Amino acid sequence: MTTAAVSLSGVGVVYGAHPALDAVDLDVAPGQRVALVGPSGAGKTTVLNLCTGTVAPTSGSVSVLGCDVGRATAAELQALRRRVGTVYQQLHLVGPLRVVHNVNAGRLGSWSTWQALRSLLRPLDVDSARQALTEVGIADKLQERTDRLSGGEQQRVALARVLVQQPELILADEPVASLDPARADEVMDLLGAAAADHGRALLVSLHDFDLARRRCDRVVGLRAGRVVFDLPAADVTADVGTELYRIGT
Repeated sequence: MTTAAVSLSGVGVVYGAHPALDAVDLDVAPGQRVALVGPSGAGKTTVLNLCTGTVAPTSGSVSVLGCDVGRATAAELQALRRRVGTVYQQLHLVGPLRVVHNVNAGRLGSWSTWQALRSLLRPLDVDSARQALTEVGIADKLQERTDRLSGGEQQRVALARVLVQQPELILADEPVASLDPARADEVMDLLGAAAADHGRALLVSLHDFDLARRRCDRVVGLRAGRVVFDLPAADVTADVGTELYRIGT
Protein backbone atom coordinates (compact mmCIF):
# COMPACT_ATOMS: atom_id res chain seq x y z
CA MET A 1 0.00 0.00 0.00
CA THR A 2 1.38 3.39 -1.02
CA THR A 3 1.97 5.84 1.82
CA ALA A 4 0.04 9.11 1.39
CA ALA A 5 2.16 12.18 0.75
CA VAL A 6 -0.14 14.09 3.13
CA SER A 7 -2.62 12.65 5.60
CA LEU A 8 -4.69 14.76 8.01
CA SER A 9 -7.04 12.91 10.34
CA GLY A 10 -9.52 14.77 12.54
CA VAL A 11 -7.21 17.79 12.64
CA GLY A 12 -8.06 20.86 14.64
CA VAL A 13 -5.94 23.99 15.02
CA VAL A 14 -6.73 26.77 17.49
CA TYR A 15 -4.94 30.13 17.57
CA GLY A 16 -5.65 31.56 21.02
CA ALA A 17 -9.43 31.37 21.23
CA HIS A 18 -9.87 31.28 17.44
CA PRO A 19 -10.41 27.88 15.75
CA ALA A 20 -8.60 27.86 12.40
CA LEU A 21 -9.37 24.22 11.50
CA ASP A 22 -12.02 21.90 12.88
CA ALA A 23 -12.02 18.10 12.38
CA VAL A 24 -10.31 18.21 8.98
CA ASP A 25 -9.65 14.95 7.12
CA LEU A 26 -7.50 15.11 3.98
CA ASP A 27 -5.33 12.61 2.10
CA VAL A 28 -3.09 13.48 -0.85
CA ALA A 29 -1.52 10.61 -2.77
CA PRO A 30 1.92 10.76 -4.42
CA GLY A 31 1.57 12.30 -7.88
CA GLN A 32 -1.79 13.95 -7.14
CA ARG A 33 -2.49 17.62 -7.80
CA VAL A 34 -4.90 18.91 -5.16
CA ALA A 35 -6.28 22.44 -4.88
CA LEU A 36 -7.53 24.01 -1.66
CA VAL A 37 -10.19 26.64 -2.33
CA GLY A 38 -12.40 28.78 -0.15
CA PRO A 39 -12.94 32.28 1.22
CA SER A 40 -10.20 34.20 3.01
CA GLY A 41 -9.77 32.81 6.52
CA ALA A 42 -11.10 29.38 5.52
CA GLY A 43 -7.93 27.63 6.74
CA LYS A 44 -6.09 26.98 3.47
CA THR A 45 -2.74 28.44 4.59
CA THR A 46 -3.02 26.67 7.94
CA VAL A 47 -3.28 23.32 6.12
CA LEU A 48 -0.10 24.11 4.19
CA ASN A 49 1.69 25.23 7.35
CA LEU A 50 0.77 21.94 9.01
CA CYS A 51 2.55 20.15 6.17
CA THR A 52 5.87 21.83 6.99
CA GLY A 53 5.52 21.66 10.75
CA THR A 54 5.32 25.45 10.98
CA VAL A 55 2.00 24.94 12.75
CA ALA A 56 1.29 22.04 15.12
CA PRO A 57 -2.15 20.45 15.30
CA THR A 58 -4.16 21.15 18.45
CA SER A 59 -6.02 17.88 17.91
CA GLY A 60 -5.90 14.99 15.47
CA SER A 61 -2.86 13.76 13.56
CA VAL A 62 -0.79 15.02 10.62
CA SER A 63 1.47 12.74 8.61
CA VAL A 64 3.62 14.14 5.79
CA LEU A 65 5.79 11.79 3.73
CA GLY A 66 5.52 9.27 6.56
CA CYS A 67 6.55 11.74 9.29
CA ASP A 68 4.17 12.28 12.22
CA VAL A 69 4.42 16.08 12.29
CA GLY A 70 2.74 16.54 15.67
CA ARG A 71 5.24 14.25 17.41
CA ALA A 72 8.36 14.99 15.35
CA THR A 73 11.54 16.30 16.96
CA ALA A 74 13.21 19.46 15.70
CA ALA A 75 15.73 17.33 13.79
CA GLU A 76 12.95 15.25 12.20
CA LEU A 77 11.08 18.39 11.13
CA GLN A 78 14.25 19.80 9.60
CA ALA A 79 14.74 16.57 7.65
CA LEU A 80 11.11 16.69 6.50
CA ARG A 81 11.44 20.28 5.24
CA ARG A 82 14.32 19.21 3.02
CA ARG A 83 11.84 16.88 1.29
CA VAL A 84 9.12 19.52 0.87
CA GLY A 85 9.39 22.38 -1.63
CA THR A 86 7.30 25.53 -1.13
CA VAL A 87 6.32 28.22 -3.64
CA TYR A 88 5.17 31.45 -2.01
CA GLN A 89 3.06 34.26 -3.46
CA GLN A 90 5.75 36.76 -2.38
CA LEU A 91 8.46 34.57 -4.04
CA HIS A 92 11.14 35.39 -1.40
CA LEU A 93 13.87 36.05 -3.98
CA VAL A 94 16.95 38.21 -3.31
CA GLY A 95 16.75 40.80 -6.08
CA PRO A 96 20.40 41.95 -6.29
CA LEU A 97 21.70 38.38 -6.57
CA ARG A 98 22.11 36.60 -9.87
CA VAL A 99 19.47 34.07 -10.87
CA VAL A 100 21.84 31.14 -10.31
CA HIS A 101 22.18 32.07 -6.62
CA ASN A 102 18.43 32.31 -6.10
CA VAL A 103 17.92 28.95 -7.77
CA ASN A 104 20.69 27.41 -5.69
CA ALA A 105 18.86 28.55 -2.55
CA GLY A 106 16.83 25.39 -3.06
CA ARG A 107 19.99 23.48 -2.07
CA LEU A 108 20.53 25.23 1.25
CA GLY A 109 18.76 22.55 3.24
CA SER A 110 21.25 19.92 2.06
CA TRP A 111 24.41 22.10 1.94
CA SER A 112 26.75 22.84 4.81
CA THR A 113 27.30 26.45 5.85
CA TRP A 114 30.70 26.31 4.14
CA GLN A 115 29.16 25.15 0.84
CA ALA A 116 26.51 27.88 0.98
CA LEU A 117 29.11 30.61 1.57
CA ARG A 118 31.44 29.20 -1.08
CA SER A 119 28.60 29.13 -3.63
CA LEU A 120 27.99 32.85 -3.14
CA LEU A 121 31.56 33.47 -4.34
CA ARG A 122 31.56 30.86 -7.09
CA PRO A 123 28.23 29.11 -7.72
CA LEU A 124 28.14 25.36 -7.15
CA ASP A 125 25.98 22.91 -9.11
CA VAL A 126 25.58 25.33 -12.00
CA ASP A 127 24.51 22.52 -14.32
CA SER A 128 21.61 21.60 -12.00
CA ALA A 129 20.52 25.23 -11.80
CA ARG A 130 20.68 25.54 -15.58
CA GLN A 131 18.65 22.35 -16.03
CA ALA A 132 15.95 23.62 -13.66
CA LEU A 133 15.80 26.92 -15.52
CA THR A 134 15.56 25.01 -18.80
CA GLU A 135 12.54 23.14 -17.45
CA VAL A 136 10.78 26.43 -16.71
CA GLY A 137 11.86 28.03 -20.00
CA ILE A 138 14.43 30.67 -18.96
CA ALA A 139 17.83 28.95 -19.17
CA ASP A 140 19.26 32.10 -20.78
CA LYS A 141 18.66 34.08 -17.55
CA LEU A 142 21.11 32.05 -15.43
CA GLN A 143 23.63 34.85 -14.87
CA GLU A 144 21.26 37.85 -14.84
CA ARG A 145 20.40 39.89 -11.77
CA THR A 146 17.10 38.64 -10.48
CA ASP A 147 15.60 42.10 -9.93
CA ARG A 148 16.06 42.88 -13.64
CA LEU A 149 13.69 40.13 -14.68
CA SER A 150 10.00 40.54 -15.37
CA GLY A 151 7.45 39.40 -12.81
CA GLY A 152 6.69 36.27 -14.82
CA GLU A 153 10.38 35.41 -15.12
CA GLN A 154 10.82 35.83 -11.36
CA GLN A 155 7.93 33.41 -10.83
CA ARG A 156 9.86 30.90 -12.94
CA VAL A 157 13.03 31.44 -10.90
CA ALA A 158 11.07 30.65 -7.72
CA LEU A 159 9.81 27.44 -9.30
CA ALA A 160 13.30 26.49 -10.53
CA ARG A 161 14.50 26.93 -6.93
CA VAL A 162 12.00 24.27 -5.87
CA LEU A 163 13.02 21.96 -8.72
CA VAL A 164 16.70 21.88 -7.72
CA GLN A 165 15.61 20.95 -4.22
CA GLN A 166 14.11 17.77 -5.74
CA PRO A 167 11.26 17.60 -3.21
CA GLU A 168 8.81 14.74 -2.86
CA LEU A 169 5.96 17.16 -2.13
CA ILE A 170 5.34 20.65 -3.54
CA LEU A 171 3.27 23.16 -1.57
CA ALA A 172 2.13 26.41 -3.16
CA ASP A 173 0.38 29.16 -1.19
CA GLU A 174 -1.63 31.43 -3.50
CA PRO A 175 1.16 31.33 -6.12
CA VAL A 176 -0.90 33.16 -8.78
CA ALA A 177 -2.92 35.63 -6.69
CA SER A 178 -1.11 38.69 -8.10
CA LEU A 179 -0.91 37.49 -11.71
CA ASP A 180 -3.12 38.15 -14.73
CA PRO A 181 -5.20 35.18 -15.95
CA ALA A 182 -2.86 34.18 -18.80
CA ARG A 183 0.22 34.19 -16.56
CA ALA A 184 -1.69 32.38 -13.79
CA ASP A 185 -2.50 29.55 -16.22
CA GLU A 186 1.15 29.45 -17.26
CA VAL A 187 2.44 29.18 -13.69
CA MET A 188 -0.11 26.48 -12.82
CA ASP A 189 0.94 24.55 -15.94
CA LEU A 190 4.55 24.69 -14.74
CA LEU A 191 3.60 23.60 -11.21
CA GLY A 192 1.50 20.77 -12.55
CA ALA A 193 4.28 19.61 -14.86
CA ALA A 194 6.85 19.79 -12.05
CA ALA A 195 4.66 17.45 -10.02
CA ALA A 196 3.54 15.09 -12.79
CA ASP A 197 6.94 14.67 -14.45
CA HIS A 198 8.54 13.36 -11.26
CA GLY A 199 5.61 11.72 -9.46
CA ARG A 200 5.47 14.44 -6.82
CA ALA A 201 2.33 15.45 -4.99
CA LEU A 202 1.17 19.06 -5.39
CA LEU A 203 -0.99 20.79 -2.76
CA VAL A 204 -1.89 24.34 -3.74
CA SER A 205 -4.16 26.98 -2.24
CA LEU A 206 -6.04 29.09 -4.79
CA HIS A 207 -8.62 31.86 -4.81
CA ASP A 208 -9.36 31.25 -8.50
CA PHE A 209 -12.02 28.54 -8.41
CA ASP A 210 -12.08 27.93 -12.18
CA LEU A 211 -8.29 27.67 -12.34
CA ALA A 212 -8.40 25.02 -9.60
CA ARG A 213 -10.90 22.99 -11.62
CA ARG A 214 -8.88 23.27 -14.83
CA ARG A 215 -5.39 22.56 -13.49
CA CYS A 216 -5.82 20.10 -10.60
CA ASP A 217 -7.02 16.52 -10.19
CA ARG A 218 -9.02 17.20 -7.03
CA VAL A 219 -10.58 20.28 -5.46
CA VAL A 220 -11.10 20.56 -1.71
CA GLY A 221 -13.42 23.30 -0.50
CA LEU A 222 -12.79 24.84 2.92
CA ARG A 223 -15.04 27.18 4.81
CA ALA A 224 -14.62 28.39 8.39
CA GLY A 225 -11.98 25.73 9.02
CA ARG A 226 -14.06 22.79 7.80
CA VAL A 227 -13.95 20.70 4.63
CA VAL A 228 -17.28 21.23 2.86
CA PHE A 229 -16.44 19.15 -0.22
CA ASP A 230 -13.62 17.00 -1.58
CA LEU A 231 -14.28 16.05 -5.20
CA PRO A 232 -12.56 15.12 -8.45
CA ALA A 233 -12.10 18.34 -10.41
CA ALA A 234 -14.41 17.07 -13.16
CA ASP A 235 -17.27 16.79 -10.65
CA VAL A 236 -16.95 20.32 -9.27
CA THR A 237 -19.63 22.52 -10.81
CA ALA A 238 -20.01 26.28 -10.84
CA ASP A 239 -22.92 25.88 -8.41
CA VAL A 240 -20.59 24.18 -5.91
CA GLY A 241 -18.32 27.23 -6.08
CA THR A 242 -21.21 29.66 -5.70
CA GLU A 243 -22.37 27.87 -2.56
CA LEU A 244 -18.82 27.77 -1.11
CA TYR A 245 -18.35 31.52 -1.44
CA ARG A 246 -21.91 32.49 -0.49
CA ILE A 247 -21.87 35.31 2.08
CA GLY A 248 -23.71 34.80 5.32
CA THR A 249 -24.14 31.03 5.19
